[in-house]
Amino acid sequence: MARNFLLYSRGGFTSGNFNNLRDAGRLDIVAHCLTSSFFLSHALRKDVVLHIILTGPPNPPKYIKVNGNILHDVRCDESTWGEILRTILNGKKHPGFEIYNKSLQELIKELANENDIYILEEKGENIKKLGFKENSVFVIGDQVGLPKKDEGFALRYGKKVSLGKKVYLAADCITIINYFLDSA
Repeated sequence: MARNFLLYSRGGFTSGNFNNLRDAGRLDIVAHCLTSSFFLSHALRKDVVLHIILTGPPNPPKYIKVNGNILHDVRCDESTWGEILRTILNGKKHPGFEIYNKSLQELIKELANENDIYILEEKGENIKKLGFKENSVFVIGDQVGLPKKDEGFALRYGKKVSLGKKVYLAADCITIINYFLDSA
């Protein structure tokens, strides 16, 4: 079984026509989350799937599925992730990446069939008090967070969890959850 992270990017460009990740609707956040999801020292995590929903211009939504079990030819720097994102958003292939036209709500419904859904929220139940199954999906918003409508929809399928009283960057949330699950 894989650990699943779902990153919602409100402004992430849905085409590969961009000069840099930050100006492409904060795709730099996506790049940092890719690194946090998959990289260990001298190894890649094979047991992680990162689901990314991009809702920026010009053709939202786009769903990118990144499977650590088949991911290769990557480095942990922003420029590498930028080239890979540009490649796949322009319709070409990269090992471990798949791209679809799918919304957050469609993806949540699909993932909820076989997984427990946990939405990261400061006011959620403390993650330390929960017992996780192998088949869990952790839903994380970008710097703006999930739109209220989509958060409400996701909560019909899951529940809020919190990493504590501090608010962390999306990539750091993934690192903390990976550490927490590695330690369990």
